[in-house]
Amino acid sequence: MILYLHGFRSSPLSFKTSLLAARMQTLGRGDEYACPQLPASPRAAIELALAIAQTVPPAELILIGSSLGGYYATWLAEKLGCRAVLLNPAVHAARDLATQVGVKTQYHSNEAFEFKREYIDELAALAVPAITHPERYFLMAATGDELLDWREMVAQFAGARQRVIQGSDHGISDFAEYADEVLAFCGVDTGVAQ
Repeated sequence: MILYLHGFRSSPLSFKTSLLAARMQTLGRGDEYACPQLPASPRAAIELALAIAQTVPPAELILIGSSLGGYYATWLAEKLGCRAVLLNPAVHAARDLATQVGVKTQYHSNEAFEFKREYIDELAALAVPAITHPERYFLMAATGDELLDWREMVAQFAGARQRVIQGSDHGISDFAEYADEVLAFCGVDTGVAQ
């Protein structure tokens, strides 16, 4: 099963998750893909993701995390011993989101939600100082990420498989070019040679 964890202010309607969901459907494996709407509370988001993740053995679970979802995926991969693909992941989420306290809206629905000050401590509690099994990770980092520093990502996931994309942006707007590579790491035969 592939469990996709979206980023801050994002949703299951994001470009990347929609593309991957459609690709899995086309391959006849749509039932092996999940992307829940994550709550604003990091603690609640992790509890939801963990509940879904624990429905399958770790060997059958692959996490894909984008931005804040990559931060969550790292913590979960370390806890569960599963593999993870990280797409422009947040490395220092408590630091990076400290300026986001207050009422925000989701990108794809304009639905309002509150990002509370106590969520910063919840994020800090999920920090992974260093990954323990680099071979379980695939990092995709864009040098054109306007929100997060790709160099911090590369350093955090030293030893892991890495694809550093020259240019692009935080949302990896050219993700369609890399979707099959991501799915191949997840063990999905897309019929495209990698």
